[in-house]
Amino acid sequence: MAKRVASDALVLGSAASVTSAAALMTCSALHEGSVAGGLNGPSQWLWGEHEAYTREATLRHTAAGYAIHHATSIFWALLHETVFGGSRRNKPVLQHCAEAAVSTATAYVVDYHLTPRRLRPGFEKHVSPKGMMAVYAAFAAGLAIAAIARDRRR
Repeated sequence: MAKRVASDALVLGSAASVTSAAALMTCSALHEGSVAGGLNGPSQWLWGEHEAYTREATLRHTAAGYAIHHATSIFWALLHETVFGGSRRNKPVLQHCAEAAVSTATAYVVDYHLTPRRLRPGFEKHVSPKGMMAVYAAFAAGLAIAAIARDRRR
């Protein structure tokens, strides 16, 4: 059971990471003209908050930022699967969407209201408030779509 939860979390977290990163790059490009800027935000974990404002694509900022984003996406998916994965599969689509929304809202509250500034995602440095909503909505969509696809395969 634990192996299945971990395996499912890896898939769901990866899907959520990719969808939210795509939204982040789009919103960052629209807000500040930099596709990489939003992905650079999480690099503040390693290099300090002032480094999160970097707009250029660099290995130091963009690769590190995406790696952190991807790892934390898998972490949130693991919590999601622990709470909602359970034994019941083939849930209705709306239930998957609601569960993904709850997990994503929890992630947002923890990310931006309970976490110290330096360990926050740093997305807000590169996207507008509407962009933040789009990024987290894309995260929820990634979780839900991957969970629905998983249920269809099983």
